[in-house]
Amino acid sequence: MPPYPTIVWFRQDLRLEDNPALHAAVERGPIIPVYIWSPEDEAPWAPGAASRYWLHQSLERLGADLAKHRVRLVLRIGPAAKVLDALLEETKAGAVYWNRRYEPNVIERDAAIKKALTGRGIEVKSFNGALLFEPWEIENKSGKPYQVFTQFWKTCLKGSEPAAPLPAPANFTVPERSPETFALADLELEPTIDWAGGIREAWDIGEEAAHTRLEAFLDEAVQDYAAKRNNPDTDGTSRMSPHLHFGEIGPRQIWHAVQRRGTDLGGTTGAEKFLAEVGWREFSHHLLYHFPHTTDAPLRENFAHFPWHDDDEALQSWQRGRTGYPMVDAGMRELWHTGWMHNRVRMITASFLTKDLVLAWQHGAKWFWDTLVDADLANNTQGWQWTAGCGADAAPYFRIFNPVTQGQKFDPNGDYVRRWVPELAALPTKYLHGPWEAPAAVLKDAGITLGETYPKPIVDHKEAREKALAAFEAIKVHA
Repeated sequence: MPPYPTIVWFRQDLRLEDNPALHAAVERGPIIPVYIWSPEDEAPWAPGAASRYWLHQSLERLGADLAKHRVRLVLRIGPAAKVLDALLEETKAGAVYWNRRYEPNVIERDAAIKKALTGRGIEVKSFNGALLFEPWEIENKSGKPYQVFTQFWKTCLKGSEPAAPLPAPANFTVPERSPETFALADLELEPTIDWAGGIREAWDIGEEAAHTRLEAFLDEAVQDYAAKRNNPDTDGTSRMSPHLHFGEIGPRQIWHAVQRRGTDLGGTTGAEKFLAEVGWREFSHHLLYHFPHTTDAPLRENFAHFPWHDDDEALQSWQRGRTGYPMVDAGMRELWHTGWMHNRVRMITASFLTKDLVLAWQHGAKWFWDTLVDADLANNTQGWQWTAGCGADAAPYFRIFNPVTQGQKFDPNGDYVRRWVPELAALPTKYLHGPWEAPAAVLKDAGITLGETYPKPIVDHKEAREKALAAFEAIKVHA
């Protein structure tokens, strides 16, 4: 007689390959793959609008991939603990397997579910399908978590190589009867008013698309990654972040795909730099695990006293890409249209919000959370705290990005700005990143009227920089 079936609880691991929970469950016997839409479990960090759109497409593709093996993905809605209880009653399953997540509220929920189910004699197993190394495996000589990336990554590289990726299971078995499922549309993940055209245009979604994107990057761009990754006017980055966040591909798969290219991790190649960026993702998850309060509060306690401004009008100008600084506005419009923003531009826009406008980093983190398709709590939190200067290994307080010189350096021909701020397209490159410096005749010839067709700068960067530095100096007494 086959064993009682295993419920495989899919979460942020929407793939068949290198899925440890799925692999172990298939080896055990019949499986019931389940995805539970339970935003109330994850409040206040339930997926934002852009993430929900991506999730819909990813679940659709996962369901199709499972169907090729004559397996149905069961979709349920509601608090995970109650849904799992109901499924166990309906199916008489004897086990629940899942891959671990590391967000503070999810850890707490999962621990409670595991305790309750094991107390009832249900076999519960969790696996690492999201990270190269578990957060409790990497520590400094004092047995504490690292707060500086360089030392963290050196320790990771000195350890055992991440395990080889698991293949997709070959021989699925299912119970004689599958439980009822909601239709994907019942989860109401897609917008009622279709604003997602830009995301559809910019992305292919799902496990197959993730591998196609990775192979294209390794074939075409990784060699020049170290030199070109900071330039938003070129396709020089991997764009793997949303695929990683939703688990359409895992970091072990990326690691070993790079290794197959003969990468020398001790060198300075583009591949080595690319893996170091995967390492930053690891670092962010380790930090969130060890310092769970950082989703809302600064890691550096003295920043609790920082004199942030309160200016809704300035915040809305930033959100809409109407600050009068072309590089900032281009980034915010790219985000709104595609659900993604180049990493260099993320730093520029974040610096502008926190240091030119002196608005709290939490405002930016929440806006990115709702608009990014790769909105990942660990990466988003660490990125914002790094730029604001209040996190681990953070940018020094006096590092305030100049949006004009940043544009001139990383978008020298203006291709990026012209694409996303088309009202400036006819402006000569000399003035493109600072249109207020252009003579009146040049602006007229380009069809630009500052304050009408394109906004004037909402702050003077030089003055704003001085005020920000003064504010940073003021909190030193609390250090």
